[in-house]
Amino acid sequence: MTLPDWQLPPGVDRGLWDYLHAEDMVRSYDEQVLASPLAAADLAFCERHFPQPGRLLDLGCGTGRLCRHFAARGFDCLGVDLSPVMLEAASQSTPPPLAGRLHWLLANIVEPLPLADHSFDFIACLYSTLGMIRGPEHRVAVLRNIRRLLRPEGCAVLHVHHRYFRGLGYRQIVRQWFLTQLGHPQAGDITMPQAYAGAPLTLHHFTASEIRELVHQQGFSITEWLAVDEQGQPARGLRIYGWLIALRHNTPAD
Repeated sequence: MTLPDWQLPPGVDRGLWDYLHAEDMVRSYDEQVLASPLAAADLAFCERHFPQPGRLLDLGCGTGRLCRHFAARGFDCLGVDLSPVMLEAASQSTPPPLAGRLHWLLANIVEPLPLADHSFDFIACLYSTLGMIRGPEHRVAVLRNIRRLLRPEGCAVLHVHHRYFRGLGYRQIVRQWFLTQLGHPQAGDITMPQAYAGAPLTLHHFTASEIRELVHQQGFSITEWLAVDEQGQPARGLRIYGWLIALRHNTPAD
């Protein structure tokens, strides 16, 4: 589906739109994600913070791996994505015994979602979905959606990428450091060297202080902060590929 740039949805640039609508993207997505040790790491992290069955919302669900995993454990799961090809694959891969616990919604997670306030026990936003959103005001909108939809005693889990990961190369790290010090509006926005389904994808990479401040400003407290390398193992310094972050409301839910 082709759209002129001026019609792109909020928080979506040309590269992300093309990625979300690439016909061959589903195959490459599953090959990259399901084979990654990070997939096992974020599942283990979510299992720790989603300990008993409840209502689970997966924002940026892709082909539905997280929802299928937890539906098999008795959770009632809703996956939301802006990619029709991803959701078609998710629907087709739904095991018949789990059909009553797996649901899919085509929507932009930046915009208000047609879901009741405080209706989910658990919310996930994994695999740098938050970083795919272009523009800081749109990333704030995603967190506001999470706050509105999460029950007062619920838990949300995020994954974001690290701005100074050594795998980006020292030239990029130095460039990002200067952009950050200057307060440049595009600091952290990095076009990835690999193409995703043929599309040049730009991801926002966070500093630790940036993501901490962002979630605190939106009314969350951090209950676990796990820095991981590319293999999903604990990491420090420039070896940090990204963070898995568990959140709860730190003020009464609106």
